[in-house]
Amino acid sequence: METTNSEKNSKRLNYPSGSKWEDIVGYSRVVKVGNFIEVAGTTATGEDGKIQGKDNPYLQTKFIIEKISRYLNLAGATLGNVTRTRIFVKDIDKWEEIGRAHGEFFQHIKPVTSMVEVSRLIDPDILVEIEASAIIP
Repeated sequence: METTNSEKNSKRLNYPSGSKWEDIVGYSRVVKVGNFIEVAGTTATGEDGKIQGKDNPYLQTKFIIEKISRYLNLAGATLGNVTRTRIFVKDIDKWEEIGRAHGEFFQHIKPVTSMVEVSRLIDPDILVEIEASAIIP
């Protein structure tokens, strides 16, 4: 049976990061379906498993967005394709630091966004977690 263009464009591709949590929880870092891309909640956890920018929400936010950018690239997208970010923070009083870092990447792109305070994240040293959605035109 031949595959139509619409079927090819809606094929699901998973891009894992290799994190131990992906198999335990059952998720992928990035899922691409057609021209839509979703990036899972991303933290400032380095490849060595250590939290980057400890006690600094600005540095954590920058690290996270750079990490998201790398994963988007794997799926054929860039930060310029981001249409939405969701920012989860442990202390909403730090919104200006987090927002400043977010703005350094998205000042001209201007995706829709939410910033919400949560009571806890998976590690006490994680201050920020960000999800992203993107569309490739």
